[in-house]
Amino acid sequence: MKALGKCSNGLKNTIGMMKKWQNEGSPTRFWEVDLLRGCAILLMVLYHLLFDLNYFAVYDIDVLSGFPLAMARTAASIFLLLVGLSLTLSYSRSQLMGHEGGFLPHLLKRSAWILSLAVVVTLVTYLAIGRGFIVFGVLHLIGLSLLLAYPFLKLKNANFVFGVAFILLGKYSGAISVGFPWLLWLGMAPANFYSVDYFPVLPWFGVILLGMGLGSLLYPGYRRSFTLPDLSASSIARVLAFLGQNSLAIYLVHQPVIIAFLCLCGVPLALLPN
Repeated sequence: MKALGKCSNGLKNTIGMMKKWQNEGSPTRFWEVDLLRGCAILLMVLYHLLFDLNYFAVYDIDVLSGFPLAMARTAASIFLLLVGLSLTLSYSRSQLMGHEGGFLPHLLKRSAWILSLAVVVTLVTYLAIGRGFIVFGVLHLIGLSLLLAYPFLKLKNANFVFGVAFILLGKYSGAISVGFPWLLWLGMAPANFYSVDYFPVLPWFGVILLGMGLGSLLYPGYRRSFTLPDLSASSIARVLAFLGQNSLAIYLVHQPVIIAFLCLCGVPLALLPN
């Protein structure tokens, strides 16, 4: 009887949520997801500020170790975890709204859009900085991962296992040096390869899969499975959520904005020798 009662309550909650969506015209957003994504974006911007100060020889900052590297890795890990988590949310939402059949076409369009932006980033960085230009950065990874992730959507908690497997594979594939660039996307690079932004499928797709596992665990059926104090009305939370909701646009413009800000502040910028 208790089990039947729980099932009945779950069904009522789902129906109530669907009615709410129909009345409001759009699904409810989980503010905490946007807030965490905003935190990751903020960390990314702060890291790239330090990176630029070192890259343009303003200050001598070791951005490849210590606290700066930890900040960069934390930002990337949070952001990619949320890519996977958001994928499960989108898939659950499409199922509940009866749009599951259109989910794959939507994913294909989204992937094509992000990959086209990634190509633009590659071209711009090639023209702007030359050596170290972005070949397979975070946008390339996300665009490709949207397609790679589709078969994993129904595996739910099993994605934890696959995620760990991809990360472990990346640990070993990254140590393999090849004499050609065609496997850069997978994580195998030539000996002297260098890029200012490099996120190969191995191991980073594993982080996205872990996020998909978290999405299935924490938000089954597009419902929060844990209690959380509602902080969405606070000014700090709203600012961070706004950053999270506009993460793609911020990623695309933040580097020119940082450079323009440094120029306006009268900071002399000189490229370090390659």
